[in-house]
Amino acid sequence: MQSAIRREIRQQMRQRRRSLSLEQQQYAAQQLSLQCQQLNELQHAKRVALYLSADGELDTHPLIEYCWQHNIATFLPVIHPFSRGHLLFTRYTPDTDMVYNQYHILEPRLDIRHIIPTKALDIIFTPLVAFDTTGHRLGMGGGYYDRTLTPYHQEDQGPIAIGVAHHCQHVDKLPSEAWDIPMHTIVTPNDIWRW
Repeated sequence: MQSAIRREIRQQMRQRRRSLSLEQQQYAAQQLSLQCQQLNELQHAKRVALYLSADGELDTHPLIEYCWQHNIATFLPVIHPFSRGHLLFTRYTPDTDMVYNQYHILEPRLDIRHIIPTKALDIIFTPLVAFDTTGHRLGMGGGYYDRTLTPYHQEDQGPIAIGVAHHCQHVDKLPSEAWDIPMHTIVTPNDIWRW
């Protein structure tokens, strides 16, 4: 029952964000970058992981450009080739060779020389499909980010996870599962939510 509700919310939210016009998406991307620039965590970061948007996700390119301009080393997730359901993070620059993964999402071509240990990241900006007023996040359903963030959820060391979403992806209450990792911070173009 709960999985059916989560599936329905995913469909609704994906449709909601895909229905945004190109102008709305571009404006939201710029506003997101401005909101993130206010984050104390980003002002002190040296290494951050972002993602390239797909399927109507909030475009992170302006934020990536900001990081490049401020000498913040930027990394993107790559689906782990041997550890199913896990992510690696690899350096991303304007010259990075890109390929499409199994989900038809662009990611850097895997090169062991550019991989960073996850615990060495300062921030992992995390995509999501929906979030609620208590900081619960609903992802695409593959569990990649939940598995990646689990070791650091209760720790004082390791990367800080910051969720990124359009404001229209907010709902009052999400059905959550034991493996869901709640966010302490979620940034939308309109607000910075903290718990």
